[in-house]
Amino acid sequence: MIFWDTIESPFATFAAWVDDKGRLLRFHLSASGAAKVDPRAERNAKGLGEVRRQVGEYAKGKRQDFDLDFDAQGPDFNRLVWKALCEIPFGTTTSYGAIAKKIGFPKSARAVGAANGANPIPLIVPCHRVIGSDGSMTGYGGGLPLKRKLLAHEARVAGTRLDLFS
Repeated sequence: MIFWDTIESPFATFAAWVDDKGRLLRFHLSASGAAKVDPRAERNAKGLGEVRRQVGEYAKGKRQDFDLDFDAQGPDFNRLVWKALCEIPFGTTTSYGAIAKKIGFPKSARAVGAANGANPIPLIVPCHRVIGSDGSMTGYGGGLPLKRKLLAHEARVAGTRLDLFS
């Protein structure tokens, strides 16, 4: 069984899907169209309680790392990238090239960018912390204004400036 619901936050109204074991399967940065994403999924606010609680704590500045079981499906390379994303410290940024080097594929910055864009669990797997090698904001599934809000929030909570590559 798969459950889904929306999650209100000061950043946006998100949507999330979990399985009957509570593992996060999917997280959308917008709730628009969420009811049609998986017709088998049952809307169930109670099933998303833990995800909602942790997103709320993050929004209040009381949580810097998510402690959720998740089952992100994708090719092995993407999973390697997503694992590296989870290691980017709260309140900091890095580049696609730096991640490519970290995972042992130094010439694969574009492939890292594609894997980053295919992340089925953004925010929880913090792809918003990845920016261009020149320090520029780059694409984000929730849009650049949301990416900037999330990075500014993390910098404020961490007590740092929103310096890219901090």
